[in-house]
Amino acid sequence: MASIKKVLIANRGEIAVRVIRTCKERGIKTVSVYSTPDKMAPHVLAADESYHIGEAASAESYLRMDKLIEVCKESGADAVHPGYGFLSENAKFANLCEENGINFMGPTAYAIEMMGDKTKARELMAKTDVPFPPGTESAMDDVEAAKKIAKEIGYPVLIKAAAGGGGKGMRIVHDEKNFENSVKAARSEARSAFGDDRVFVEKYLEEPRHIEFQIFADKHGNVVHLFERECSVQRRHQKVIEEAPSAVLTDELRERMGKAACTVAKSCNYVGAGTVEFLVDKHLHFYFLEMNTRLQVEHPVTELITGLDLVSLQIDVAEGKELPFKQDDIKKNGHAIECRIYAEDPANNFLPSTGTLHRHRIPAGPGIRVDAGIEEGQDVSIHYDPMISKLCAYAKDRERAIERMLRALDEYEISGVRTTIPFCSYTLNHEKFREGKYDTHFVPNYFTPEKISDFTDIKLAAIVSSVLRLRNQQHKSNSKPSGDLVEESIWWKNRKATL
Repeated sequence: MASIKKVLIANRGEIAVRVIRTCKERGIKTVSVYSTPDKMAPHVLAADESYHIGEAASAESYLRMDKLIEVCKESGADAVHPGYGFLSENAKFANLCEENGINFMGPTAYAIEMMGDKTKARELMAKTDVPFPPGTESAMDDVEAAKKIAKEIGYPVLIKAAAGGGGKGMRIVHDEKNFENSVKAARSEARSAFGDDRVFVEKYLEEPRHIEFQIFADKHGNVVHLFERECSVQRRHQKVIEEAPSAVLTDELRERMGKAACTVAKSCNYVGAGTVEFLVDKHLHFYFLEMNTRLQVEHPVTELITGLDLVSLQIDVAEGKELPFKQDDIKKNGHAIECRIYAEDPANNFLPSTGTLHRHRIPAGPGIRVDAGIEEGQDVSIHYDPMISKLCAYAKDRERAIERMLRALDEYEISGVRTTIPFCSYTLNHEKFREGKYDTHFVPNYFTPEKISDFTDIKLAAIVSSVLRLRNQQHKSNSKPSGDLVEESIWWKNRKATL
């Protein structure tokens, strides 16, 4: 297959900037697309060419397949990188690219369809030796029959949407009397979110940990894994903090899970970057959860511990090249942690906090990486995911990585919106996280808004006290406060309003 000359990034924000950077390093031209409110966004300014594709609503811009294909033809882009979200796991879009002679930098439409439908994926896993939680293999047609299965496997159980993800169309059911109502609620939410109301039942595991394996496959039948990421700190079934490697896996368990992840990829003739997600119970038994047929938000932690550029590998695979290594060649070194910095209010159930970033000063220093998709003075829009950036810390071991991340969180300066920074600091300081003894129930078990308030009030009081002390010193010397000091005081006044 010919070398890729120009890539259209069918996405926005930090992932679009991330892809553009690697393309530039490889001498590949880039094309960005943007909606009306994104016209001055970093991904637009970073690309070689940029095209307006519609209004703010995703359905009128980033989800417009016809418009994206049109821009490919107009710009001469011979490949599309879908990023994550939007059309990244849309089989129809992958097919449309192929029909128009455009290289889709992802798996085949068949693999997307098989793994995007959780019931089809479960049916496929039933033909392999990959374990998955007890439950219905297919979507439920008969509620009474499903209720019988739920009783057999034992409560609590999960009602889950067959299509989509992100915690939508999901209900935990603790007893039989709530089963039917939970099915109705899950179906309604799934229909609204995905246009597909099919749901299935599976056993709800005790003290589950969410551990995923990054896999890569080329077009020559080679499949490898790039080790695991622990993603158990979540709110609303969505990740906030990830780390690699996991603190709980033994070398023997890591090897078994890695092999299972590769088996999942081979079962659907997978090509490209993908992530196989597992649940691990308190007894360290693991079960297949789902496969995400794209690059993950948290891929930087894998890059940090392996030294690999996953976007560059995606380009290689899309060009038809063989993977440049075998499984035994891939080594993990050190420890990496990612904190997703969202414009959300942790004290108010993590609800989005939109507005203008009056101040956005990112941390720096050894072992710190920040992938940001928005700059100071720009707005966090109600129309898209409220992520401001991904903050990563890398060190030679887990303890040092935690301390480095805490230092970076302390340095991070944001005002204008509430953020998840205080929550991330609270979590990394928590003894259960420090000990690596946490699961997907960390937020409901250990976090309350009051603890965030106590944590931030102590920090804020110390900083305000320091500012006032400096002011008093300047007053005694009969000098005017410096401009920097005034600005700092104003900023902390703003920050207090947003914490």
